Amino acid sequence: MYRIKQLESDVNLAGFSQWLRQQGVNHRITAEGNFQVLWLENPDYTEPVLEALNQFLSEPHMRDRINQQGSAPVFREGRWQPSPRHAPVVLSIIVIAVLLAWATGLGSSLLSASLMIVDPRLYDWSTLAERIAALSDTLMAGQVWRLFTPDFLHFSWPHIIFNSVMLWFLGSQVEWFDGRARIVALFVFTSLISNTLQYFSTGPLFGGLSGVVYGVLGYCWLSQQRLPRFQFPPALIVVAVVWMLIGFTPFTEWVGLGRMANEAHLGGFVAGLAMAGLWPPRRQRRV
Repeated sequence: MYRIKQLESDVNLAGFSQWLRQQGVNHRITAEGNFQVLWLENPDYTEPVLEALNQFLSEPHMRDRINQQGSAPVFREGRWQPSPRHAPVVLSIIVIAVLLAWATGLGSSLLSASLMIVDPRLYDWSTLAERIAALSDTLMAGQVWRLFTPDFLHFSWPHIIFNSVMLWFLGSQVEWFDGRARIVALFVFTSLISNTLQYFSTGPLFGGLSGVVYGVLGYCWLSQQRLPRFQFPPALIVVAVVWMLIGFTPFTEWVGLGRMANEAHLGGFVAGLAMAGLWPPRRQRRV
């Protein structure tokens, strides 16, 4: 245990201690004469815990929020388990993706062409020059939505289920801790980079939230180095990067999984890293 803070013994830390347990922060509060001492098991949480403690002590509305969270915590037994009200933006993205997967017949209906970055029925896209011209014409026609709608085009239920689960687990944490503006900006930026990179590489026949998922993962991993607050297995980043590298080999086609949108994965991941580097997290933890 690491000694973090000494306070007067008459300060009631019961609510704050309960909140720390809900966040999965292992700690202990001991008595030393006329004082009480807060100890942390992991020193990486020192700065955010001290900031949260200062708010708890100085701002009454923070104590009210902590008490309210006790009835509907986002952590249970130290595990991240949010409800829909904790991440409405992420939930909305997932719901739209599921509805469009159903409406397009998993990419088999004509509606799918309206979600692709350009309409493959109207343009030649066999060369990079043709793809650039097709995208330019599409955007000039005002169809800017096509830069983002490929995210909602999925070709199998396992495809959308896996993407939705990963986006909910990671994206809900970004929305809760860093705010709705951050998750919206992250979605827009990673979508733009991943979709355009994939299109320029292979053409318009692709879709899925995988690029966004990789972007959120990259953001969470790098941003976590500056301010620990997210909860995910350390091995997840290794598995994701290895799988992305495997995607650039013929392996997935050999085993019958088809060709993955590898450039979208790479573009999203790099975009997420860039977002974390260019837009550092707030030093104030949300409670």
